[in-house]
Amino acid sequence: MPDIGDDAPTFDASIVDGDIESFELSDHLGDEPFVLAFFPAAFSNTCTDEMEAFRDEFDHDGCTLLGVSTDLPHALEAYRVQYDLPFALVGDPDHRAIEAYDVIEEFERYGVDTVARRAIFVIDTDGVVTYRWLAEHSGQEPDYDEVAEAVESAS
Repeated sequence: MPDIGDDAPTFDASIVDGDIESFELSDHLGDEPFVLAFFPAAFSNTCTDEMEAFRDEFDHDGCTLLGVSTDLPHALEAYRVQYDLPFALVGDPDHRAIEAYDVIEEFERYGVDTVARRAIFVIDTDGVVTYRWLAEHSGQEPDYDEVAEAVESAS
């Protein structure tokens, strides 16, 4: 798992922001800080609370905020539209992102065996991890003010 001061692992996946496109993190690092908000499942209660908090209570000007889950891109697009999320979501059904960041959570319900562990990573413009938060349990949300401070420090 990347620690503070480590180079941010890169990955490729699908990004959902009105369209579904291929995405490689390495192609986007450097312009502004990145916030990777890993979450277990679209449409679940805590995940929706978290994404709505990032929508309503988090100033994402000056950073690129991406919600990352193992959900399929089409499901994430429906989720993004239903909850009016103004930031992109990354569909990681092949587990490349959750493996790169070592945020794999075993989950054995609904025919799914692996989801993303709820976690936040802030990456500065040099591509270095400057903040890391891992939930102790799936119902725990991050401290949004702390994430905002990490983004400000990473600018």
